[in-house]
Amino acid sequence: MITIDTISKKYGKTEVLNVENIEIPKGQSFGLVGNNGAGKTTLFNILLDLIRPTTGLITNNNIVVSQSEDWKNFTGSFIDESFLIGYLTAEEYFEFIGDLRGMNKADVQKFLGQFSDFFNDEIIGKKKYLRDLSKGNQKKAGIVAALMGNPEVVILDEPFANLDPTTQIRLKQIIKNLTENKEVTVLVSSHDLTHVTEVCERIVVLDKGMVVKDIQRSEETLKELELYFSV
Repeated sequence: MITIDTISKKYGKTEVLNVENIEIPKGQSFGLVGNNGAGKTTLFNILLDLIRPTTGLITNNNIVVSQSEDWKNFTGSFIDESFLIGYLTAEEYFEFIGDLRGMNKADVQKFLGQFSDFFNDEIIGKKKYLRDLSKGNQKKAGIVAALMGNPEVVILDEPFANLDPTTQIRLKQIIKNLTENKEVTVLVSSHDLTHVTEVCERIVVLDKGMVVKDIQRSEETLKELELYFSV
């Protein structure tokens, strides 16, 4: 589904990313972990063609992301609040994204109904602009928008940050439901080793822009990760 081939990124003489090869098959729940500055967000930004790599190519369902925008038709993502349109209310934003995804107002309303618990009555019907919501509620809106239109690929950068414990639990269930039938490929980056281990069947560790571990989840995965980061 996704191939990361010889991707590097340099700013001047400083190399911040150097990934030889990662193959992510369709339907895999893929976790990316690492300390600050490890290159997680840089890799996701290249994957979404928000920045261009110094070398290498990324393909998404056989489409080179830097050469065509066709991959956007089946890919949903949320990196940070810059993905939102701050001067819209949540309802306006969801209708806008829904329209891009070929959904009418009734479709949007039906879709949003699935997330009433996740929203916790803090987003819909509040007549607030997105820019005036808390960081956590902005994140909720962005994550749900990324799921609109039944995407085949979902990319979420630090989705658990700024969310309260109840919402984190609900988000983990949403991610598990997405990947249950192996039809949706989900990529998640996070600093939280426990959350990633719970929702991802495969976890890649980045350190100074390089892959240092590529783990298929097992009962020992969390201990292995904690040991690595405690040294």
